Amino acid sequence: MVLPVNDPVLIFALAMIIFLVAPLVLQRYKLPGIVGIILVGATIGPNALGVLERDETIVLLGEVGLIYLMFVAGLEIDLDQFFANVDRSVVFGLLSFLVPQLAGMAAGVWVLGLSVPAAALFASIFASHTLLAYPVANRLGIVGDEAVTVAIGGTILTDTLALLVLAVVAASAQGALDAAFWVRLSVGLTFFFVGVWVLVPRLGEWFFRTLNEESYFEFLFVMAVLFVCAYLAEVAGVETIVGAFLAGLVLNRLIPESGPLMNRIEFVGNALFIPFFLLSVGMLVDLGALADGSETLVITAVLVVSVLVTKLAAAWMTGVAYGYDRDQVLSMFGLSLGQAAAALAIVLIGFELGIDGFDQNMINAVVLMILVASLVSPAVVERAGRAIARSTDRAGYDPSETAQRILVPFSEKSEHRERLLELALAIRDPRTMEPIRTLTVVRPGEHAEDEVVRAERVLKRTVEHAAGAEVPVSTQTRINHNVASGIVNASTENRITTLVIGWDGARSRRQRTFGDTIDQVLGRTERLVLVSRVRDPLNAVREVVLLLPPGIDHNAGFAEALHTVNVVAAGTGARIRAVVVEDDVERYERAFDRIEPEVTTTFERVDDWKALLALLRDDVSKGDLVVCMSARRGSLGWHPQLQTLPKSISTLSEGSFVVVYPASARRADDRQFLRLR
Repeated sequence: MVLPVNDPVLIFALAMIIFLVAPLVLQRYKLPGIVGIILVGATIGPNALGVLERDETIVLLGEVGLIYLMFVAGLEIDLDQFFANVDRSVVFGLLSFLVPQLAGMAAGVWVLGLSVPAAALFASIFASHTLLAYPVANRLGIVGDEAVTVAIGGTILTDTLALLVLAVVAASAQGALDAAFWVRLSVGLTFFFVGVWVLVPRLGEWFFRTLNEESYFEFLFVMAVLFVCAYLAEVAGVETIVGAFLAGLVLNRLIPESGPLMNRIEFVGNALFIPFFLLSVGMLVDLGALADGSETLVITAVLVVSVLVTKLAAAWMTGVAYGYDRDQVLSMFGLSLGQAAAALAIVLIGFELGIDGFDQNMINAVVLMILVASLVSPAVVERAGRAIARSTDRAGYDPSETAQRILVPFSEKSEHRERLLELALAIRDPRTMEPIRTLTVVRPGEHAEDEVVRAERVLKRTVEHAAGAEVPVSTQTRINHNVASGIVNASTENRITTLVIGWDGARSRRQRTFGDTIDQVLGRTERLVLVSRVRDPLNAVREVVLLLPPGIDHNAGFAEALHTVNVVAAGTGARIRAVVVEDDVERYERAFDRIEPEVTTTFERVDDWKALLALLRDDVSKGDLVVCMSARRGSLGWHPQLQTLPKSISTLSEGSFVVVYPASARRADDRQFLRLR
């Protein structure tokens, strides 16, 4: 075989083998898998064995992988927590930039003898950072930790400032640092940020609401938005990774964390694009540069010591300011330590512009610094992240906790099965190993067997839909003269905790609230029940309008029901607008404050049921999800108006709605829904 390999099929085959084998081998030695890909890239790259060249294809796929990595980082940030702590992200971003920038300029001038502009560019190399260790944090499930969110959020400010230094120094070297440059840069960035933040969410809502069924078109739409935003960022005068991160933030609320679309995005990134980025970084490493002379070693030592000390100092100062523990500080340090794209872009552009001191020795030193950071960054996050994950598990453990078990009864004629299953996926606890159980009840008769076959086909399609989210589904078909009895019996036999039932809005002869079947189920079960008429995708929900009848908080299952509503809102990124009917708003505010997860909530009071109906008619849009907290007849919180309210909601509001019936018997595990303090 002739080296380097130039057959495209063989190149791709080698890449797939590397992506498969390297992480598995490293994991046997308790090392992050991404380090393995980087090391293999260094070994087979042009500076070592020369098996592969770092040609245009590898460079292109590597750049796409970095853009994808920053996009996923923005997509998976808990936006409520991000905006609640945006001041902390700004502080960390500034510290993570200013401390390395000032220290690097001092080292550049006094140790390396660079001019002030060259020293400023030298410092910006490691003042920026790349989230090389983000896949580790994501795998450990610590992305939602406040310190980790702050570190990820600070990335956009740190990298933007570092790349602005590059733009200014480059313009200065070319003699173009005039008023027109500053006007062009500021106007371009303003239009870019405002345009993306305003237009993309509206475009996304329209697309997801218009698309009738979940398909690969959703993924293609997301990819189109991602790369258009990345390109526009470059047009505006900053690096593409800034646009990718912003695209992830603006699409965050439209892509549910537990849905099939998010699973596809993560799968493609983790299996293909992000590994190509890591391989590309590894192929830059030139271990032979150590033999090039003392100048390369001196620059490498200054870079490595500077990035380790200054990034740790920035994380430590942020931790002291906001009371983060040792593991959180180390996680911030590990995430901000990674170096790749911005560092390479800065040193290569400095070299091309002929800036004093930016020669081949500087390039070799930066590549070696990237190698050290690539090894240390994931290892630090792995070690500290495991400690954070273990402490979170200990804090969240409750010996009385009952496993969540969800049952979704389907009718063979159901027209919105996918939406019903989406609701079940949205409320499902990701920690549970229990499958979502689906059920169809067929009445006995001459054609019962044919109906069972048709029901099984319907259930098979629901399994295929849930498979996209990697959630197990258990299907069941049973024969019973009374459909409600079949549902109730299945709930008892499977020890179901939550029922998700669809309602088509039709009226029946003996209807009290919903109709014969649903009314009977409500009367014969004490479980948490969600009666749904969801027609639009949950990811298009802008606001959850939660209706709270007087005294409903005295219901035994109120904490569990409210927790369920919060989970739906948090999963879709929507805020909650709580409407309290004829009751004390402050009492509900205190109740909400105790329930997890934390969701941005506003409260308002209406004086009577007539005012509530007027609000539904005049002040609720099609993009809102109306959730009515109701009660069973005779239980605490029951009012006669609740019997006709679902029909009124379906008449007055064009959008989707869910009626939540709290469990009527007190559950032994009520504490699991309370926020730990």
